[in-house]
Amino acid sequence: MTGVHQQLIGHGPIKVGHLTLDAPKTLNSLTREMVESLTSALETWRDDPAIAAVFIDGSGDKAFCAGGDVQALRNSCLENPGGPCEYAENFFAREYRMNYILHTYPKPIVCWGHGVVMGGGLGILAGCSHRVVSERTRIGMPEVTIALFPDVGGSWFLNKMPGHVGRFLALTAANINAADALFCGLGTVFLGHEQKQAVLDKLADASWTGDAKTDAGIVDHVLALTPAVDPPEPQIEPVFDDINTLMAGDDLGVIASRLLDRQGEDSWIGKACQGFAHGSKLAASWIFRQLNESIERSLEEVFESELILGANIMRHPEFSEGVRALLVDKDRNPRWAYTEVSAVPADILDGFFVEPAGAPSLKLPV
Repeated sequence: MTGVHQQLIGHGPIKVGHLTLDAPKTLNSLTREMVESLTSALETWRDDPAIAAVFIDGSGDKAFCAGGDVQALRNSCLENPGGPCEYAENFFAREYRMNYILHTYPKPIVCWGHGVVMGGGLGILAGCSHRVVSERTRIGMPEVTIALFPDVGGSWFLNKMPGHVGRFLALTAANINAADALFCGLGTVFLGHEQKQAVLDKLADASWTGDAKTDAGIVDHVLALTPAVDPPEPQIEPVFDDINTLMAGDDLGVIASRLLDRQGEDSWIGKACQGFAHGSKLAASWIFRQLNESIERSLEEVFESELILGANIMRHPEFSEGVRALLVDKDRNPRWAYTEVSAVPADILDGFFVEPAGAPSLKLPV
């Protein structure tokens, strides 16, 4: 049991590959076996002329994917204090390789991003060419709250959002909805969740050509349905100027002060600022630096740098403490190493961006 269900849909000689994340009890959270199964199917179908496109969804009505199994990552860290943390670091290497395959896939890929889409789930959604969001889509990058960082390509797609929205989402762990996803570029199409079967039926009935560009146009046509429901009210666009003001500049200490001053407000932006207040200040520091240093990087360079940062984080106790407080003991009282971003020593932060000994190789496909 890999946690991924595979099937082919279609009535003609050329079909669509359908992948379903099938672990609804854990909100389809990714395990290493699931990542390997996804990668294997994607690589096989990429080179198969009888497969025109891929459709990825999640089992159940609650979530597409709630992210990776961070408790398994924490166990790997606790078993290997100081590292190398073989399981955790190799999980990242395998996951990032799968993300890279999605971003560079030569055939259209539809991701049905209904319900919870967080962490590793967002990495899958963001890598697909056609990204459907629904009335119950809830996207989040909560990594600052567990002392991780928005990886799985977050260093790439967050920097491509309008203004400083990507920086804001990364530092605050704010949740966004379908309207926000469309505004940010994470979503490309809004449809009601009840329309998924109609989309699958249309994909099955389509006359695929085997030409990627033509078949991508067919997918566009299939998804051009009138939404069955209204999208939710936007949260980001009405406060877009406020977000840009909060996030302006290159001094994280100044930005932190602005966020802390806004955290008490009874509003979406005020509640988002609470995420920063409660999060790891060490994590905020490496998140801020990683985003800034990734602006001009290629996709390959982004994933290479994310693996270096991820491996170093696994070897530091801050991540294990964050997961303990939020998901293990659930006391929501993490004992962070630093209480302010200004207290993080420069040499400590620098160390997270140097490739550690024994780190795995990413081995991106050529």
